[in-house]
Amino acid sequence: MARELRIHESLDELSTDLADYIAELSESYVKERGVFCIALSGGSLIGLLRKLCEAPYNMTVDWARWHIFWADEHVVSKNHPDSNYKLAKDGILSKVPVIPSHVHSMNDAVSAEAAANEYEFTIRQLVRTRVIDVSEISDCPKFDLVLLGMGPHGHVASLFPDHDALNEKDEWVTFLTDSPNPPPERITFTLPVINSASNVAVVVSGETKAGAVKLVMNSAGTDCSSLPAQMSPDPQLKAPSVVPSVTRDPGTRHRAKPDAAVLNFSWQNL
Repeated sequence: MARELRIHESLDELSTDLADYIAELSESYVKERGVFCIALSGGSLIGLLRKLCEAPYNMTVDWARWHIFWADEHVVSKNHPDSNYKLAKDGILSKVPVIPSHVHSMNDAVSAEAAANEYEFTIRQLVRTRVIDVSEISDCPKFDLVLLGMGPHGHVASLFPDHDALNEKDEWVTFLTDSPNPPPERITFTLPVINSASNVAVVVSGETKAGAVKLVMNSAGTDCSSLPAQMSPDPQLKAPSVVPSVTRDPGTRHRAKPDAAVLNFSWQNL
């Protein structure tokens, strides 16, 4: 497994690097397929995407070709402070010229189970029309980029350590009513869907998550029941390359402080 360590001097530098990464992927997939399908998560991740709303990205990215999805969502109204949709809308989507019909949010007017079923149906329709690519190995959707944060205990999307949702292999979208973090009701992509994406970037910030980042780096590709961010791949898939970036502690020259990181799991060229 190829691994590369990138040192960033600040969160601002990390945000710029992340914007470059996303803009380059967008340009590549728009040229190749005519669209760019990206799935977002919530939390501090959205704030780190702020550079996309600034020059040059706000003018050079082909926003009209973007289709935006959510890797997970809290079962709350879309105007609720806990809504991942609201977070992305306020932080990014309202500031760039995306096409409203290309923003595929989850239904906030039904139960968690119904919302998961509806969202999977929406994704299946877009796979059928080839807006979303399909995995050559499985029948899962193949998003161009799934962009995730990570909790201090290694959870990604709404997939938590030792939760039954980690064992879901048949559904593309599942639901929780007992999330260990509030709010308790959520819907989330399953691991097979995340693992089938062309690119997965896990963006991490905060010293409290340093231990989880270290564990992911040391054991990626192994059983992920206790650390979902390992993204244990399907046995048919090759292990992904992992590329982390950390912010250097100001005033030190040799000791990297794991204050911010990006872990890129890329299947595209394997």
